[in-house]
Amino acid sequence: MTDIINLCVGSNNPVKINAAIEAFSLCFSNYSIEAAGMHAPSKVADQPMTEVETRSGAENRALFCAEQDTRREYDFYLAMEGGVDRFSEGAAAFAYVTIINNKGVMTTGRTANLPIPNSIYNQLKNGLELGDIMDERFNTVNVKQKGGAIGLLTNQAATRQSIYSQALVLALAPTLHPNHYK
Repeated sequence: MTDIINLCVGSNNPVKINAAIEAFSLCFSNYSIEAAGMHAPSKVADQPMTEVETRSGAENRALFCAEQDTRREYDFYLAMEGGVDRFSEGAAAFAYVTIINNKGVMTTGRTANLPIPNSIYNQLKNGLELGDIMDERFNTVNVKQKGGAIGLLTNQAATRQSIYSQALVLALAPTLHPNHYK
């Protein structure tokens, strides 16, 4: 019989749920991974425009999931929040990931930067969301639940799911080797 790890993901977006399953399957290959999505408020803007706001959104979503699990059915609560910011090399999109174990220990990670054209960044500053802009520019529908801006701008060499999964794997390092992170 295979042991099961139950995840609560702070989103119903299949990209985020599948990224969580992929990351935990890579890190816990002797376990069966089950994940449930949950609508979890970020308490930040729909399109976070700074690193601080983006990180806060991921943490808020994961904490919300943990707070809702009064019966302690899940082993981990996690969330991913995409955002943008302007850096010295230009505007970029990225995401923060937060993982909370069932003992309340939180780890946070971050994806790499995806350079964003200035014209898109200017639209974001005017209140539009990145997924909506990308759908319009690339004639796609609901790219947020597919490869995302990352997939479109890298010709699918990287996708929203692949970078979320990678960031989650890295954020799991303290869980995998707690004796080294005391």
